[in-house]
Amino acid sequence: MDVAPATDSVYPSWSALRWLFLFRLLMVIGLVLAFSPAADDPALARSNTQLVWDILVVYAVVVLASGLGLSTRRPGRITQVQLAIFIDILFYTALMHTAGGVTSGLGILLALAVAAGALMLEGRLSLLFAALASLAVIIEQIYSALLASHAAISFTQAGLLGLLFFTVALLAHVLYRRVRSAEALAAQHQVDIDDLSQLNEFIIQSIGTGILVADGKRRLRLINAAALKLIGARRIRSGTALHELSVELDQWLVDQVCATHPREGRLTIADREVRVSLKQLGHRCANGVVVYLRDNQEVEHKAQQIKLASLGTLTASIAHNIRNPLSAISHASQLLSESPALSDENRHLLDIIQRNSARIEETVRSVLQLSRGLRIEPCPIELVTWVLAFAEEFREQHGLAPSSLEVRIESRPLEIETDPRHLHQILANLCENALIHGRCPGEPVRIQLRLGRGQDPDQIHLEVEDAGPGIDPKIARDIFSPFFTTRSQGTGLGLYIARQLAESNGIQLSYRPASPQGSRFILSFTEAAR
Repeated sequence: MDVAPATDSVYPSWSALRWLFLFRLLMVIGLVLAFSPAADDPALARSNTQLVWDILVVYAVVVLASGLGLSTRRPGRITQVQLAIFIDILFYTALMHTAGGVTSGLGILLALAVAAGALMLEGRLSLLFAALASLAVIIEQIYSALLASHAAISFTQAGLLGLLFFTVALLAHVLYRRVRSAEALAAQHQVDIDDLSQLNEFIIQSIGTGILVADGKRRLRLINAAALKLIGARRIRSGTALHELSVELDQWLVDQVCATHPREGRLTIADREVRVSLKQLGHRCANGVVVYLRDNQEVEHKAQQIKLASLGTLTASIAHNIRNPLSAISHASQLLSESPALSDENRHLLDIIQRNSARIEETVRSVLQLSRGLRIEPCPIELVTWVLAFAEEFREQHGLAPSSLEVRIESRPLEIETDPRHLHQILANLCENALIHGRCPGEPVRIQLRLGRGQDPDQIHLEVEDAGPGIDPKIARDIFSPFFTTRSQGTGLGLYIARQLAESNGIQLSYRPASPQGSRFILSFTEAAR
């Protein structure tokens, strides 16, 4: 059973018509050479030279005129093919008659015309071309017989030529169907390959792990968005030398690519610590490699998340078991402090008990908050109005003057979609940290909230900046770790909880030192969060 062509509506294509025009042009050149005086072909010796050249000139003009119609694409494709084949049959019959009839051997030209028509058009038209060519040969023989212009007139040869024309038409038609079926199958396979290629590219580009493919000469062949971000580049052309992309990565690859057992490494690329591993393509290093890049900080963060998740149930259980006796201790210490018979020394000891009980209670409350998980209820927020209201509330709560907590709005309106309770807690934690750590001795508190768009117009930045002494660069990378604190009374969970809440809402919380001094925490609302 034949496969229905998938491109019937566009066949014959304009490209196929151009090939047909080129074929006819070559036929004109071949005929000119065949009938030239230098050829001296005995089979064509009886031809009327002047009449032959007149026919060839007219035929050449007609073929060139068809090229003009091809360039203007008028008339339509099928009409142009039909006209071309009909004209070829007419002129080839005239040439055959002038050259001596069927005995001249030029009847084969009609077979070529029929084959070309059958390959360009399917169905009954191919048989129509064969019938027209057979009829033209028979009429030529009858005309020759009536004029008695040739001594050798053979209706047998004319009949055989007609049989040849139909045979060629049928074979060309079968070939046409097979070619069209192959084209349809190839087109379908190409669509499948394109779909798989797009799917493969989408998967590679959406993977969070950086992927980089280099050939045996350490030239870049493929890189995804995650790898570009880790390396600190925007767009890199295929074929770029790896040392132009990263000298550190290129040197590591030189050391590892031909090693018997390549090992994972850690590199500092664009001020970022990156874990690097590779997989060789084939058994030889000359075949190229696939390099995997992972943000070491992110890897450590995920490991920490797994560790915390495994301890979550145990921590929650311990926290509940601590809270009940802790409440009893706190209540008993309060009752004991009301006794008038206590000495000053005992009251000092009770103060220590109550102060440390409150600290344990705060830690237990934070741990329970983490163990319960983060339930997100996002809703649209007009960020300018929301930040101004938050600043006013925070000033009243802590008794701050407007100069102590200043708000700067760089652009408006700014609309996001997030959980307002979580955003309030994040911003409150950052501002309270700035109150505690963000002032120099003898200096007033100066906190600044800056709101505006980043370099990417699809991103919104909310910055909390203080004018304090700043954070020591040696401990800056640990400030978001759980239970990390520089205060003896702190729990070390404030910034950790703030980052967890931010990440759960699709917000990026990062730290940068302020200039000339101080700390700056940046909340980045990405397009996904918006």
